[in-house]
Amino acid sequence: MPTHKKKYPAPAIRLGTLLRRPYRRIRERFYEELARGGHPHITPAHSAVFRNVAPGGSRISDLAAEAGITKQSMGYLVDVLARRGYVELRPDPADGRAKLVFATKQGVTAVRHLSRQSRALEQRLRKAYGDAWVNDLRAKLERLDAFLEDTLRH
Repeated sequence: MPTHKKKYPAPAIRLGTLLRRPYRRIRERFYEELARGGHPHITPAHSAVFRNVAPGGSRISDLAAEAGITKQSMGYLVDVLARRGYVELRPDPADGRAKLVFATKQGVTAVRHLSRQSRALEQRLRKAYGDAWVNDLRAKLERLDAFLEDTLRH
């Protein structure tokens, strides 16, 4: 006896997936390249530190707030990076009980490596699709971010 299955159209790929996939691919490639460049212990999680640490140092609580993670999680990431020589903790001159996180020369080198990769990717996109396409993509992503920031806040 044959069975008849009703065929439903394949669901459209959700917008979140379309945004997540390219980012995941970029992140994987960049951190693979970073490892080959001499920084095998840096992971995407560490970007929460590097992306937010100020040149004049940052408190762990401020880093955590900027990254949107707990102080404990940020403290763990900072501890790992400090043990590996990518950041250092120094006393906060404004508060003797607090410490400031600073990127070391090795940390700055890793961040620069990632920044070079980002610029190179954008140049590859410009070569493949043209300046107008990349500029349009950037503008749309910026508008999307602003829209979501405004819309999801309320």
